[in-house]
Amino acid sequence: MREIVLDTETTGLDPNAGDRVIEIGCVELINHMPSGETYQQYINPERDIPAESFRIHGLSEAFLADYPIFAEIVGNFLAFIGDDKLVIHNAAFDIKFINAELERLSFATIPITRAIDTVQIARTRYPGAGASLDDLCRRFGIDNTSRTLHGALLDSSLLSEVYLDLIGAREPGFNLTAQDSGPVMLTKQSDRVARPARPHTPSLAELAAHEQLVTRLNDPVWQKP
Repeated sequence: MREIVLDTETTGLDPNAGDRVIEIGCVELINHMPSGETYQQYINPERDIPAESFRIHGLSEAFLADYPIFAEIVGNFLAFIGDDKLVIHNAAFDIKFINAELERLSFATIPITRAIDTVQIARTRYPGAGASLDDLCRRFGIDNTSRTLHGALLDSSLLSEVYLDLIGAREPGFNLTAQDSGPVMLTKQSDRVARPARPHTPSLAELAAHEQLVTRLNDPVWQKP
């Protein structure tokens, strides 16, 4: 089973307002384990980088100026992700941006149903707790000290570890063999003390008490015609 953990960096929050993708990072998982194959690409957005976005990812217009535009990398990107499931933190955001880029080039868009949203998984498993990538790294003891700025490949690598913990696949080969290898103590049927069956038939006194209780009931439903 192949899955792609994916993250993007962008110029802002809204592709409909002209914001663009400036970095894509992907980590390949095979049977829930990192294969070592990754994809990372900086992209020239053909526009400015707002200061508030620069403070998040540190990617400037000057740095991105010599990188290819999205039209030049789209083929390699689509070839890497194939038709496999995409593991994304807050999937709606990244899918929205990637689809905006694809639509500009008249490519088929990616259905949101392809995405496995780790934010939704985290909120289901830990309701009321923080669900940011940093929150989940702290919860699972994943070292994120290198994450001084957001970066698509770094965040995808961290998310791949978080995802395995969220779905309980950190050790997919885990079984109880070690516990089962020791001697098993079984209780023999003959060692059990036989107990007489408990009586369930009501006594005469119980029947009389029940009859008195019924006579005090006001129009019981089982006596109606």
